[in-house]
Amino acid sequence: MLKGSKVGLRARHDDDIAILRTELYDDVVNASRAEGPPWRPITPGSNDKRLVVDDSAQGLVQFSVVDVDSDALVGTATLWGIDPHHRSAHIGLGLLPSCRGKGYGTDVVAVLCYYGFTVRGLHRLQIETLADNVGMLRSAERNGFVREGVRRASTWVLGEFLDEVVMGLLAHEWKPDADS
Repeated sequence: MLKGSKVGLRARHDDDIAILRTELYDDVVNASRAEGPPWRPITPGSNDKRLVVDDSAQGLVQFSVVDVDSDALVGTATLWGIDPHHRSAHIGLGLLPSCRGKGYGTDVVAVLCYYGFTVRGLHRLQIETLADNVGMLRSAERNGFVREGVRRASTWVLGEFLDEVVMGLLAHEWKPDADS
């Protein structure tokens, strides 16, 4: 397990899947804001790639996020679009509704940076998030990410086009926290 000051990133457990399905993916508004394609229901027991991890998948590493003190599931974290040639990847996370606003997001981003830069030897990490996702923007900025641009009206979410912010962090700009 990778540990930060508040969270641990570990392998997905079978018990996590039902919680993540109910708390994150069955929520039409949350799922629509978090993902590119339109929301659709996930059939219980299906091998949906958002929930069931394929350890052989290249370019994608999925974690379950747990509270380090209680080991309670608080969400998901992902390093995706891993490009070994350019040594870059994208990061993403999803926190259970009851776990938002408690500092978990900032710690998840910190631990993903540690994993990407130190464990994987990447050169660049990137985040794309909706312009009104204040929590993610703050978490990224607290970890040194820089706003690189806005993709205006680029994302269709529940009947309207929304702006998306692109943020980046290079390995030499990263200042690791001693807890990661």
